[in-house]
Amino acid sequence: MPTDYHHGVRVIEITNGARPIRTITTAVVGFVATADDADASTFPLDRPVLITDVANAVGKAGTTGTLAATLDAIKDHGSPLCVIVRVAEGDTPAETKSNIIGTTVNGMKTGIQALTAAPAQLGVTPRILGVPGYDDEDVTAELVSIAQMTRGFVYASAFGCATKEEAVLYRKNFGARELMILWPDFVRWDTTANASVTAPAVARALGLRAKIDEDVGWHKTLSNVPVNGVSGLSKDVYWSLQNPATDAGYLNANEVTTLINSKGYRFWGSRTCTEDPLFAFENYTRTAQVLADTMADAHLWAIDKPMHPTLARDIVDGVNAKFRELVANGYLIGGGAWLDQAKNQKEQLGAGKLTISYDFTPVPPLENLVFEQKITLDYLVDFAARMAA
Repeated sequence: MPTDYHHGVRVIEITNGARPIRTITTAVVGFVATADDADASTFPLDRPVLITDVANAVGKAGTTGTLAATLDAIKDHGSPLCVIVRVAEGDTPAETKSNIIGTTVNGMKTGIQALTAAPAQLGVTPRILGVPGYDDEDVTAELVSIAQMTRGFVYASAFGCATKEEAVLYRKNFGARELMILWPDFVRWDTTANASVTAPAVARALGLRAKIDEDVGWHKTLSNVPVNGVSGLSKDVYWSLQNPATDAGYLNANEVTTLINSKGYRFWGSRTCTEDPLFAFENYTRTAQVLADTMADAHLWAIDKPMHPTLARDIVDGVNAKFRELVANGYLIGGGAWLDQAKNQKEQLGAGKLTISYDFTPVPPLENLVFEQKITLDYLVDFAARMAA
């Protein structure tokens, strides 16, 4: 104690014990768009802005470029937090692409790079990423690098692919667990053009992913959930629930998520672009991301505290309590934390380094349901008795 002698009463506040852990917010959409006629005060060029009322923002997004259409697609599935970076359209497609990819100018990030400024500038981290309408191979590759920095997940189109075979070849250009490739696009009615137009599937994926996160959770994949606001597909996709030898089956087998129409239009497929089976499914990657950031962010309080064994016990107890909560609510199959003595030798502990280990089992999606059917005569054994009854 600072002072041992005191003639009176003193209260010493004890702050030991496990802390509750709050799961990070995952339903935050981040995208880059163009709109030369958008309201510049609401959507300044190359600056990340936080939109909380998507429907209201549509009215300030102008009519050119991709901003208004993307916001409308998201609005059809709710009003999630959106971090938006508007960029200028260049005189050529190449200039527009460069504006979208962005750079750093006088210490300020532009284009896709500006999404990384959102945590400091806006207090939120975009987790659901896309660039609808402009996500060619170069843009997607850059967006994936941003996702790996921020623990986000990218939804991108098989850009420019006219056939399923082209889409499969295009998907082979990527190997990231943070990426899902979509093919083809949707069709919707455009009230400005008074005609049916192609609607980027990526824009719908952003809105639907946020809705699923809010309504069900990040442990549920994008697949097999009705999509709002669309009336058709831009390409014919043959799909059958029971026959794997279909267009949809071919695409899914090659890690391309496709679109189907069965009691409503839906995304069909849950696979990422990685070769690592531990992250083969979209929700496996996102579960790992959520846990990593949740556990890290929840323990700022512990940094620089005196490292007594009680502190380590409090951390382990808190993590295990969180795992019990996640398992009980269906987000995980199981999980647990412990202190491995082999990784916490006296030299490491003396240097102020504490290692807490934990493992977990994500919830696998039911991708392949098999029923075994056979004919039997066993139910005829009591035929006569049943007649008498």
